[in-house]
Amino acid sequence: MIDNIKPKEATSIINSLIGGVVPKTGIQHITVGRSEEINAFISALEDVKNGNSIVKFWIGDFGSGKSFMLHLLNTVALKQKFVVASADFTPDNRLYSNDGKGVALYSALIDNIAIQTKPEGGALPTLMEKWIEQIIIKTAEDNNVSLTDIRNEKYLTLVQTNIMKTINEITEVGGFDFGMVVMRYYEGFIKDDEHLRRSALKWLKGEYRTKTEAKQDLGVREIINDLNYYDMLKNFCKLFVSIGYSGFMINLDEAINLYKISTSVVREKNYEKIMTIYNDCFQGKVTNLFFNFAGTKEFLENERRGLFSYNALKSRLETNKYETIEYRDFAQPVIRILPLDHNEIFVLLKKLKTIFDFNYKTEINFSDADIQLFMEEIFNKPGASEFLTPREVIRDFLNILNIIRQNPNVDKNKIFGELEIADERPSLVSIDNIEEL
Repeated sequence: MIDNIKPKEATSIINSLIGGVVPKTGIQHITVGRSEEINAFISALEDVKNGNSIVKFWIGDFGSGKSFMLHLLNTVALKQKFVVASADFTPDNRLYSNDGKGVALYSALIDNIAIQTKPEGGALPTLMEKWIEQIIIKTAEDNNVSLTDIRNEKYLTLVQTNIMKTINEITEVGGFDFGMVVMRYYEGFIKDDEHLRRSALKWLKGEYRTKTEAKQDLGVREIINDLNYYDMLKNFCKLFVSIGYSGFMINLDEAINLYKISTSVVREKNYEKIMTIYNDCFQGKVTNLFFNFAGTKEFLENERRGLFSYNALKSRLETNKYETIEYRDFAQPVIRILPLDHNEIFVLLKKLKTIFDFNYKTEINFSDADIQLFMEEIFNKPGASEFLTPREVIRDFLNILNIIRQNPNVDKNKIFGELEIADERPSLVSIDNIEEL
């Protein structure tokens, strides 16, 4: 039996993996063969706790476990009292844009803000109210007012003044409007004005599209947009640390979508933004901030479209020339996700069988010998060495368990014989044929 697994976690693990995606919860129960990476990551978290900032690039083939690793990092960071936000790059979400795609990425991150008590995201209101409560308590103490009375509307201005004062102390660019919005959020809380609170959250999430609308609702001059959203992320980082959190970790997956940008000028601007983040973190311009990017080898190394096409990044991200498969360097910015070996996959499948039985309250007739036979069949199929990924192995394994669960008399050997290997990698060949603008 897997220790301390909850029914909800078991269901999430099985359903997500069958669907070909990484489960949002319970991922620690199926972690295999990543102890060195995790130990290095925990060490990096300690550095960020102490005021440093770090950028890591997690590079691996399609289906190799990059997204799994980012979800695992989430779980570890939340336990270390970090605030975590995650989002995927898509054709409509990117770092640089002049048509709303940058602020769309920001909005996705803010929507997915997680803390240990809200690991699935949506934690921004909780964090804002926790911070405001600290301001309320300090204001009450400084003015000899009881904690009950300080929430009276007659003390509204007093609390708002302290909110703005604290915001000014911890923020730089955009701090005034940020403070004004938080003041309005508190006003909505005191006056029981739900529209005002929702408007404030809408602004903080970057969902206003015009300054006019924001001014009407909140009385502020600016909105969060493609040009300033990164400054706002840095402001949030300082706010979270002031509350008492260890830092702010931002995970950005599917970086291949930056590689796919057809216009070379726009693609380079996105890489320039990565360069800005990289320099800010490693030159000490920001504190307590941890960025993780996950992408393929093409995204990193392709010298026409990847990060290596931007020379300043290439010089910073080239692999330690002394690293080997045996002697890894997990301190460098780029960490390559190596495939699990067969022994590790066997351990993983055993764990999944136990979780599967727990989830369906059953005991499938599928022994360790059956797992070995399944692995022999699938890894010996034509094309396995070139195309087979852990994702496909896991999905096929769980699909077979589902067939046996619902059809106990089925011939397992017959099912194993029907296993097929397909190349599920997205085609990148056509990308190189797109005319550059």
